[in-house]
Amino acid sequence: MTTITQTTAAPFGAIATYRAIHAIETALNSLIDWNTKRKTYMKLNALNTRTLEDIGMSRADVDTMKIAFFH
Repeated sequence: MTTITQTTAAPFGAIATYRAIHAIETALNSLIDWNTKRKTYMKLNALNTRTLEDIGMSRADVDTMKIAFFH
């Protein structure tokens, strides 16, 4: 038994549309990721030094997170 495979070209503009949607999706995912990191930093920064030590972190760790997240 033979199988016939037929390939057709994508409709005009389909690839450009896909790339535009992919770029928007990537930008939105980056924004969501940045906001999650920002919220985490804000919550950790609001904790006092004693509480940070209880969870195994220091104020320097929080400052390092800020540099890593926002630069």
